[in-house]
Amino acid sequence: MNFAKRHFFLAAAVGLVVLMVLAVLVRALLGGGDDKGGGPGGPGGPGGGRAQTVQVAAVAERAFVNQIQALGVARGRRSVDITSSTTELITRVLFSDGQAVRVGAPLVELQAREEDAGIVTARANLAQAQRDYDRWRDLANRGVAPRVQAEQAESALATAQASLEAAQARRGDRVIRAPFSGIIGLSTVTPGTLVNPGSTIATLDDISVIRVDFPVPERYLSLVRTGTPIIATADALPGETFQGSIALIDTRVDQTTRAVTARAEFANAGGRLRPGMSIRVRVQEGRRHALAAPEAAVLFEGDQAFVYRAVSSGDETQAQRVVVETGAVEGGFIEILSGVSVGDQIIAGGLNRLQPGAPVRVEGQGEGQGQGQGGSGRREGARP
Repeated sequence: MNFAKRHFFLAAAVGLVVLMVLAVLVRALLGGGDDKGGGPGGPGGPGGGRAQTVQVAAVAERAFVNQIQALGVARGRRSVDITSSTTELITRVLFSDGQAVRVGAPLVELQAREEDAGIVTARANLAQAQRDYDRWRDLANRGVAPRVQAEQAESALATAQASLEAAQARRGDRVIRAPFSGIIGLSTVTPGTLVNPGSTIATLDDISVIRVDFPVPERYLSLVRTGTPIIATADALPGETFQGSIALIDTRVDQTTRAVTARAEFANAGGRLRPGMSIRVRVQEGRRHALAAPEAAVLFEGDQAFVYRAVSSGDETQAQRVVVETGAVEGGFIEILSGVSVGDQIIAGGLNRLQPGAPVRVEGQGEGQGQGQGGSGRREGARP
């Protein structure tokens, strides 16, 4: 009896499963035709219910500034590390940190006992040579001594004078002076510090004018020349701009980077800019009109950029992936050099998980300001 019941329930379960499978198949076959007119996706044919809602923007011409942007490092007009040419003790420090000094101002005196003794000796020799010359000259004038003896004494006098000057020069080397006018940096030396050749005693910077060297791609060489005005900003001074000009352009183009180095100079009234700061320079030369797309519409994979163009096919709109060449980035738009035409509808919002060829439902015209999904983090791939 139990055996018959088990077989009965097994047969009933199998029959129920078969009926459920048949019901799913019939519903799928009949439901495909019903969805064509009034499914959740609305018009759009088969699969309309799976269409992704997107926003589009039209490709149009826009004015772009002929602009070169580069990053450089600020340097003073002149900068030097004050060092000693010999190993010696410092006896006097004649500056204070941050002091403005003029060219030739004494900064440090080194121990100079031997040099001082050398000057004393040279002066004594010069005095003796002077007395000898005076005596022999007087005797020669009276005819008592030969004229040649007076000439030899004159030569010895000149030699003694040169020896004194040399001793004084050696003593002068024990005083380290400012090679140009500028600002002394921070220093740790004190009287009694032993300095070695090449060791830095202090830094000296002329920051009345700041220089910035930056690369200019060779394709922009026709836009820059000596005297071209430029604008600079510093990350450390947000909101401030500095006006300057190109002072010099290098004579050679780097064979690896295909760029030439340009040097810009900025007046630095108030000393706001400091050597070593990161400086962003911008060169503007006229305006041009070019095709533009919102930043949110342009995606990047490695070195390749692409957009999704909304293309109508019958009653269905599909997302067509198009590779584009990009240019400058300005005001929330990316310059499009090739790949699309004026009036093309490109998807600017709702790009998340969008696949090439997927059906889409256009919700409205995008504003083209990089808002919406996927708009952030894409400008890094643009080529300015």
